[in-house]
Amino acid sequence: MSDVLDEGPFFHGTKADLQVGDLLAAGYRSNYRPEIVMNHMYFTALLDGAGLAAELAVGDRPPRVYAVEPTGAFEDDPNVTDKKFPGNPTRSYRSKDPLRVVGEVADWTRLTPEALQEWRDKLAALLADERGEIIN
Repeated sequence: MSDVLDEGPFFHGTKADLQVGDLLAAGYRSNYRPEIVMNHMYFTALLDGAGLAAELAVGDRPPRVYAVEPTGAFEDDPNVTDKKFPGNPTRSYRSKDPLRVVGEVADWTRLTPEALQEWRDKLAALLADERGEIIN
């Protein structure tokens, strides 16, 4: 893990109901491949990127976006950085240390039902392909 990669602010999208001060920790199933227990917590500096993650997350609860702060070192998310996109245009990161919830964000851009279905179709195609491997 390198020195400071990004100053933030940082966001995490989910369908979980969280409170300020809650810690999000690794060790839970992936939102995209539930057969995989994740070794990292993922977050982004792009509000709408977190919104997309919230919309695509598994579960029946409403999608939520939280402002978070890493409690330890973090690195570029190798699942998108250089593997799928040169550099880190998604400003996506991961950490083995927990993320602290510092607030909920309400003003993120929601997807239309059609756009959400397009993203679900893209995700399903990606997961059916070897490129869908999660670097854990």
